Amino acid sequence: MRSTYSVLVENNPGVLARVAGLFSRRGYNIDSLSVSRTDDPTVSRMTIVVEGEKVVLEQVTKQLRKLVDVIRVRDITDEPHVDRELVLIKVNADSGTRGDIMQIVEIFRGRIVDVGEYTSIVEVTGDEGKINAIENALKPFGIIELVRTGKVAMQRGTRTVLVED
Repeated sequence: MRSTYSVLVENNPGVLARVAGLFSRRGYNIDSLSVSRTDDPTVSRMTIVVEGEKVVLEQVTKQLRKLVDVIRVRDITDEPHVDRELVLIKVNADSGTRGDIMQIVEIFRGRIVDVGEYTSIVEVTGDEGKINAIENALKPFGIIELVRTGKVAMQRGTRTVLVED
């Protein structure tokens, strides 16, 4: 089972290490983790994607709630939400292939953010499926380097991580 958590934490040094350490101690690999300050500079928001059995992930959720710096934890996996990732892909692109790459990038509504003599860097945002699809489309040209931000997610409508059901 793959779960997506929205976690609000105090914006203090070491919070990320404590949260990551909790998952590590339980033996669960974090599939994706993104964290940044919210509109309130004293609060940060984490989006954590973890794969594991439901029973154990529920224990991890309970343990997260016990951490002093954690304000709120919400598993939004089964709730309506929007999620996105950003990827930068450096791909081989000479004068013979650059046009084909530009067409692929346009199909995925991405952008070419850097052009070198033999390379281009492509930027695309979207859900995991879209990111995987453009990665596969660019593989034949030769991907030199790739970096993904990890998933960020937000519940749809009036639901928020702050409001308990």
